[in-house]
Amino acid sequence: MGRTVRLTMAQALVRWLCAQETEIDGQRVPLFAGVFGIFGHGNVTCLSEALEGVQDRLPTWRGQNEQSMALAAVGFAKARLRRQIMVATSSIGPGATNMLTAAAAAHTNRLPVLLLSGDTFANRAPDPVMQQVEHFGNPSITVNDAFRPVTRYWDRISLPEQIIGSLPQAVATMLDPADCGPAFLGLCQDTQEKAYDYPIAFFEPRVWEIPRPRPDRRAVARAVEVLRGAKAPLLISGGGVRYAGASEAVAEFARKRGIPVVETIAGKGTLTHDHPVHAGPLGIVGSTSANALAAEADVILAVGTRLMDFTTGSWTAFSPDARIIGINAARWDALKHSTLPVVGDALETMQELDAALGDWSAEPSHIERAQGLFADWNALVDRHQAPTNAERPTYAQVVASVNRWAAPRDTVVTAAGGLPGELMKGWKVKDPGTFDLEFGYSTMGYEIAAGWGHAMAKQGDGTPIVMIGDGTYMMMNSDIYSTVLSGHKLVIIVCDNGGYAVINRLQNAKGIPGFNNLIQDCRITRDPFPVDFAAHSRAMGAESRHCDSLADLEAALDWARGTDRTTVLSIATDAFAWVPGDADWDVGVPEVSERPAVQEARKAQELIREKQRVGV
Repeated sequence: MGRTVRLTMAQALVRWLCAQETEIDGQRVPLFAGVFGIFGHGNVTCLSEALEGVQDRLPTWRGQNEQSMALAAVGFAKARLRRQIMVATSSIGPGATNMLTAAAAAHTNRLPVLLLSGDTFANRAPDPVMQQVEHFGNPSITVNDAFRPVTRYWDRISLPEQIIGSLPQAVATMLDPADCGPAFLGLCQDTQEKAYDYPIAFFEPRVWEIPRPRPDRRAVARAVEVLRGAKAPLLISGGGVRYAGASEAVAEFARKRGIPVVETIAGKGTLTHDHPVHAGPLGIVGSTSANALAAEADVILAVGTRLMDFTTGSWTAFSPDARIIGINAARWDALKHSTLPVVGDALETMQELDAALGDWSAEPSHIERAQGLFADWNALVDRHQAPTNAERPTYAQVVASVNRWAAPRDTVVTAAGGLPGELMKGWKVKDPGTFDLEFGYSTMGYEIAAGWGHAMAKQGDGTPIVMIGDGTYMMMNSDIYSTVLSGHKLVIIVCDNGGYAVINRLQNAKGIPGFNNLIQDCRITRDPFPVDFAAHSRAMGAESRHCDSLADLEAALDWARGTDRTTVLSIATDAFAWVPGDADWDVGVPEVSERPAVQEARKAQELIREKQRVGV
């Protein structure tokens, strides 16, 4: 018999987490950088006991809401390019279900987070316990089963020895570029307390490497054949380019081959704004330059993107005759819409594709046209961002002021409302990898929490700049307090436009009068009044100022650079002025309605659907 050590399951789990390592820039670092935890019924008596004893190696940070602390773990994983992971732990009931939204955000965005929730008793002797939701037809189901559709790996630990096989599988899943996403373990309360003789070898340090699967040579050859025949090629750079460390390879490939590069929402920041092959963001919140190039393209290299509707204009952005080459580590993403799939790591694939292409390049006039279109787009954005004498500044003007002030290594973070569109269109990236827009799941509440995760990951390499609307601030703001306590500074810009203004814009555009989105259109018993965001955030320990104008904002930003803690700046903004876009979006519009405006919107929607590239 080999050597063993007797530990509770919770103690063994934590000791194993501490033994896992990875390499970042040639240095060995802990794979698990820390834990976000709120302790309660189901994790306070056993898991907290184990974590308390290793806080010098695996620090535990207390969040204010289980959803936001798990979102902080998502932001950390994104900032670390999926190479390092945070853990989030909760109690068995509402604490667990609070993390479902964060799990879905991580799953949608292909980001690794380890979620550990307490669970009911494996032996069922004290059932029903507090916070247990009983399923009459299946007593083995708990609320933790709700994590199955929003995680890549799911397990319930009902015997202490089960972690020996489950934990390595969870990590392998989280680090697999083809299957990356959150992992969930439900930890039965009585199992956490049980002691077991674990093999010493289970706790030996292990260095994990992220695999780089090479593409099939035949697939590369087919892609080369298609690309060689292209007259107007286009390269779409997605988030997978960044995670594969392929940004420089993509930029050099495109420069050498004369192919313009457009970016998805997750891919924005692959290139700096002024890179000679950069032609702007693509899709519904994209640029006229990228959308024009997409419509004209005969061959499209879609690299590291899952081709969501905001990128494809609900599949109206491309010619039906265009050939799409899908380069992706995930077969699911590489195969979408009858693309020519090249399944493999983005860096390995781009290097092999480059080598196989020989001296081929597109006609110089093609990249010259892209540069001209992008110059026209930049001029349009500049006009919309220029200050005016209007009573309230627009989002575009606020974005421009913050963008000018931001240092190259500052990372801007946003997720929902009107700011995603304005930042995609108007934020000029100064340094690669400094733009985080979570729009795969469009998670309201992501921003401040993710900013906390970015601040942990950046470790002084620039400051996270969180840009949010008033609606998002009202939904999830409590971890401002956490950032002050923990010493992780954010600069938060709150644009107050009186409610959910961008969804009101969509509602109005489809023929529906303003209803329940702007505060003024809600069922209320008194006149609308502005929230004092500066006073509210100051009550949580932040520095803050309210700004009455763009000039005030710019002065406050300079002041915020020198503060020693999270700083919140609020400014009232226009609810109806936006930088225009020209891509289509397929959304549901009533097929029948008595409203003439809705009837017209329905006709326009049917025209959009006629343009969709479906089943090609």
